[in-house]
Formats: sequence, structure tokens, C-alpha cells
Amino acid sequence: MKQAMAMVAVAAVLSLGLGNAEAAPRKPGKQVSGMINLNQASAQQLDLLPGVGAKAAARIIEHRKKTPFTRPEELVQVKGFGKKKYDRLKPHLAVAGPTTLRQLPPAEAPTEQGRAAPAAKR
Repeated sequence: MKQAMAMVAVAAVLSLGLGNAEAAPRKPGKQVSGMINLNQASAQQLDLLPGVGAKAAARIIEHRKKTPFTRPEELVQVKGFGKKKYDRLKPHLAVAGPTTLRQLPPAEAPTEQGRAAPAAKR
């Protein structure tokens, strides 16, 4: 009986496509350029950072109200920000100076062969 139940479970997983070795392609993250001042940026500016949403931006603001950032590395003290996320954001983080962060326009989507699709002519 247990073996039959296990086989049914495996069949269900395979029929849902969860057993497929190929993972679905990840959508590209936000592409940004410039710097963000962790001590002065607004929630909307913090939301521009890749992997940072409204809740994470609010946590950054709450943290800096209690303890202003003296180094960008202190971002890992904020819930939801570990070493990996910090390493991805590091090129855009500062604790002084102006916030110049801006989102770049989306790149052309790659085709199935991995080449960029040609731009539409106007």
C-alpha cells in the first residue's frame, strides 16, 4: 500500500511538470546605475534597488531612524538583507553624498538562440 501511494505521488509530481530538470528562465532583475545614500534615500528611491521592494525599503528606513548607517556593510543588520544580497547591491550603496540611482530601460529580450531580438524600426 505504501509503495502504491509513493508511486501515485511521483506520478502526480511528474504530471505537474515539477520533476522537469529544466528550470523556467528567470526574469531579469532591475537594471540600475548610480548610487543610493542609505541615510537619505526615500522609500521610492530604495525601491529602485534590485531585489528591494516596499517592505524592505521600509525596514531600511526604520533601521536608520534608530541607528544611521556609518558604512554600507551595515545593511546586513536589516532583516532580509544577507551577505549575498548585500554583495549584489554593494556597487550602488553609499552612506553619504547624493542619491543618483536611476533605473535603466529594459534591454532587448533575448531570442531562443540567445541573441537579442532586432529592434523594431520606426
